[in-house]
Amino acid sequence: MAMTWSDLAKKQPAAMRILMNGIRNNRLAHAYLFSGGRGVGKREAASHLARAFFCRARDGIEPCGACPDCKRIDSGNHPDVVVIQPDGRSIKKPQIASLIKAFSYKGVETSKKLFIIEQADLLTSQAANSLLKFIEEPQGNTLCILITEHSQKILATILSRCQVLHFKPLSKELLVHHLLENGVSRVMAKTVSAVTSDAEEATTLSKDEWFANSRSIVLHFMEDLLTRPNHAIITMYEKCALHFNDSDKMKMMLRLMLIWFRDVMALHIGQNDNVVYVDRMESLTEAAEKMTAEQAACALSLLMEAQRRLQSNGNPLSVLEYVSLKLQEGAGVYA
Repeated sequence: MAMTWSDLAKKQPAAMRILMNGIRNNRLAHAYLFSGGRGVGKREAASHLARAFFCRARDGIEPCGACPDCKRIDSGNHPDVVVIQPDGRSIKKPQIASLIKAFSYKGVETSKKLFIIEQADLLTSQAANSLLKFIEEPQGNTLCILITEHSQKILATILSRCQVLHFKPLSKELLVHHLLENGVSRVMAKTVSAVTSDAEEATTLSKDEWFANSRSIVLHFMEDLLTRPNHAIITMYEKCALHFNDSDKMKMMLRLMLIWFRDVMALHIGQNDNVVYVDRMESLTEAAEKMTAEQAACALSLLMEAQRRLQSNGNPLSVLEYVSLKLQEGAGVYA
């Protein structure tokens, strides 16, 4: 089914309301900056705005999705839509010069022209200054859309000439729904949405074998701590230490462990729908019976302290040993 403004507004209500009103009142700005993290709908919004801008069979503000203009925008070969992407590590002045030259000619089929610059924060200073002159003096019915994850890196004078729309991170509920729609299992969708609010990163993690193994190893370790504390030390050295063998990987282990204790807390306060590790409900219920809410909170504090230790000394094995010792003895979590 074709995307609609209503679909986009569910993800980004504030930004879409501005665009929808601009189309409805025929008062679109000549330049927009779409700013926000990966996977929050910036590119989808840019494409839909392009369809609405060119569609000659529009129903109110909604492009038809079936006319030649809409179809060519979808396929990426509309003659009056230009998309600029980084050439290597930057967007260079000749790319902007070529864009300006192309836009100096009359539109192939209408008087309208639209260009999208992706990763606009990678414009070189020369390219940015060339673009600035073009934005300051738009030619005819021209629409500019800049897309970035780092608006603070955009030339201030360009920012001042754009209407800046901030795209917020997706809520966990929307992210889970997005992943389920793309064929990710409910178990994995809930896990990755608890680790990141970035839709693209979540999609990548959901397909990552290392991440799936990480989840399995952490849950194995947590269940050993719960039911076989004497065996947990073996799991720690033979599985955890080998799999999470650098600082970045250890950060992921700590995040996955945090989810376990947050799930325990959710059970204590009756928020079963918020449990992430839904496939381990039996073990989580047993854990909630063995530890108080205060002990679960203590474990969460311990893991956050471990994250700070990892940040300061960067030794994953020492942090792992510290966490394991505290969980088994000092924290008295399962006492």
